[in-house]
Amino acid sequence: MPLSHDEITRFLKSVHPYDALPADVLDNLVQQIEVWEVEEDASVYELGTTLPGVFVIYEGQVEITDENDAVVSHLGLRNSFGERGLLRDGKAATKARAHTPSVLIVLPPDLVRSLIDGHDVVSKFFNRSRGDRTGPQSLATSSIDVLMAKNPATCPPSTPVQQAAQMMRDRHISSLCVTEGDKLLGIATLRDISGKFVADSMLKATTVSEIMTADPITLSPTDIGSDVLHVMMERGIGHIPISEGGKLVGVVTQTDLTHYQAVNSAELVRRIAKAQSAEDMAHVTVEIPQLLVQLVAGGNRHEIVTRLITDIADTATRRLLALAEDKLGPPPVPYLWLACGSQGRQEQTGVSDQDNCLMLDDSVSEDDMTYFADLAKYVSDGLDTCGYFYCPGDMMATNPRWCQPVRVWRDYFKGWIAKPNPEAQMLASVMFDLRPIGGAFHLFDDLQSDTLAAANANSIFVAHMISNSLKHTPPLGLLRGFATIRSGEHRNTLDLKHNGVVPVVDLARIYSLQGKLTEANTRARLQAAAATGVLSASGARDLLDAYDLIAETRLEHQVRLVKSGETPDNYLPPSALSDFERSHLRDAFVVVKTMQSAVGHGKGMLG
Repeated sequence: MPLSHDEITRFLKSVHPYDALPADVLDNLVQQIEVWEVEEDASVYELGTTLPGVFVIYEGQVEITDENDAVVSHLGLRNSFGERGLLRDGKAATKARAHTPSVLIVLPPDLVRSLIDGHDVVSKFFNRSRGDRTGPQSLATSSIDVLMAKNPATCPPSTPVQQAAQMMRDRHISSLCVTEGDKLLGIATLRDISGKFVADSMLKATTVSEIMTADPITLSPTDIGSDVLHVMMERGIGHIPISEGGKLVGVVTQTDLTHYQAVNSAELVRRIAKAQSAEDMAHVTVEIPQLLVQLVAGGNRHEIVTRLITDIADTATRRLLALAEDKLGPPPVPYLWLACGSQGRQEQTGVSDQDNCLMLDDSVSEDDMTYFADLAKYVSDGLDTCGYFYCPGDMMATNPRWCQPVRVWRDYFKGWIAKPNPEAQMLASVMFDLRPIGGAFHLFDDLQSDTLAAANANSIFVAHMISNSLKHTPPLGLLRGFATIRSGEHRNTLDLKHNGVVPVVDLARIYSLQGKLTEANTRARLQAAAATGVLSASGARDLLDAYDLIAETRLEHQVRLVKSGETPDNYLPPSALSDFERSHLRDAFVVVKTMQSAVGHGKGMLG
């Protein structure tokens, strides 16, 4: 489909970071780009080929796979791809093919580089869009409190060397910090034991005080990775104690540095794609909290962090589907596994349950349902093993209600729209966030567009959905304070999920219904709502800024818990924030409340 200059300009004005470019720069960009029309299943590029530029999807869907043909991601409208390989060495690091007939906008390499060099907003976007920066630069600039092992093993100076060696063996560690009370006296390593105690045939009664390195050099948790690297290289050592206020708080070893470099989303995806069981995958997904810490510490925006973490869940789901088919045999009819909830919106954090369903080809028979019940159980059980616990509300494909032919799903949506009772409103809210994960994607295409059109045309349904969306309110109290949880386990905390991000998620869903927008991701919905006129440009900017601050605060809270050795959650004590942070967070809640009020009173925020 030929695109005019004006069509391309309007489209790019709805795509970040091009929406922030001056008019003359954008006009020059549009004159230099190419438009590709790619047929269904046709290759866009192969692994290792020279990339013609950065691709932006104008229409259609594109599937990205790695060198093992494992699906890395499914991309849709306004998504871009190819930038990682282009900005690294100009070669494709993945494979891309059109999942449906697609129209792609291609920005030439020289143009992309000139935009990065000349415009901060583009530079920041592409630096963030490269994902987790796990090379030497990321390691060198990360703070030590992210790198170090906390609660290091210690022993008093009088400990016999043989006993110290047994402690290291039993704990699978290579050093002990020698302490007396809170005071660090030295460090004893396996190399000390082999090079002194064993090599010099020292007496069995020898204590660690005789072989340790006394008064070792220490660093602070606020130092950075390059400090560790420089000390290790200069002194030829592999273990550095970390102290704070004179108290031992951790230790950094060469193994810690290696592990830090190895933990990145692409590596976790690769290992999951090759796993032979759910138990194998669980050994990988247990590293997600550390990945969360590293991504946030690396300065990545929340939408990048949650997208990368969701990609891991998507890969685990697709791998479990493949393993299920290996065990059960080929499916009797085409099927589609879909995610809803935070996975459907690509917004998973360090706390995630599973919300999913199955759509089956209408040719499915009653006898075939046993196969899909077994497949759903295999995959859901596997996800639970991987740490994605069962949905408390049973919103899973293992529930026969959510494992049905497409014709039944059509009836579900028609019924919810025709009679929007409270249950229908709740179910519609969940199901409007559906995103295909694995299987026959075409089963969802017409259903989504038809449902959006029907929902948009029923003003009563939309009104009920708006009313339902206002049930989650920001935690605003009197006199510029917060309304914290009043009782129970999480008393005196803010629920950054249900009273923080969920009100914005609900607003974005309403905008998508009003505009018949196909995006599932909250941020993408808000941007699309602004681009299509459902939401004013100023309203979108305010709400996006508020959402970003709330979501970033939530992630930073989870990271603090992980770094303290605790399980991440969504409950933030306001006392953990500075006055400055509390003031800005409250301002963000005020913006959300204002937008809720406008929607609740039937004002379109278009002024």
